[in-house]
Amino acid sequence: MKNPSSTREAQLLETASSFCQALLENPPPPPSALIRQFFVSSNPVPRGSKQLLNNHNPSPPRITEHGPEWARSRLPFLAKTFTGVLECLEYFTLLSKTLKMHMGKDTFPSIESGGFVVDAEARVEREDEDEDESMLGAVSVVGKARFESVKTGKDWEEQFIYRFSGFDKEGKIGHWEIWADPLSAWVACE
Repeated sequence: MKNPSSTREAQLLETASSFCQALLENPPPPPSALIRQFFVSSNPVPRGSKQLLNNHNPSPPRITEHGPEWARSRLPFLAKTFTGVLECLEYFTLLSKTLKMHMGKDTFPSIESGGFVVDAEARVEREDEDEDESMLGAVSVVGKARFESVKTGKDWEEQFIYRFSGFDKEGKIGHWEIWADPLSAWVACE
């Protein structure tokens, strides 16, 4: 019999790694497909993003790219938690109107290298509601890529951290958090 913790760890690792690999596809899947495949949702996400409605799942999908609030004038996707399907789609829209991501096969470490850190029992507290016992687990990974300002064409290399947490019982992501280099992005976008 398999250890339930290691089975859960494998499930979370597979979800996080597969999401990261999907970002490397050329072109990557549309945001609505990424949300449908990898993120929690009480309702299936329709194929046409114009038909999407925010669901009333008690734990809707969330995306947070951490950074200073003052930088939002140039980097509108920073310092805000995008909650629900529509807001998560808005995150991808704001990001793509501001930055181009140039990711390659070496952007993320391989699973075999141990570069993904998994804690199947982690509880990442939510600011807006009580803890949900079923939304456990966290996976962290450090990536590297080249980014480019859509407005100026200036580019830079950086490392960033992704933390996926609040996984549901099926192993879908509840919250994707990003820590990157907002100061380089700020300068490149001026």
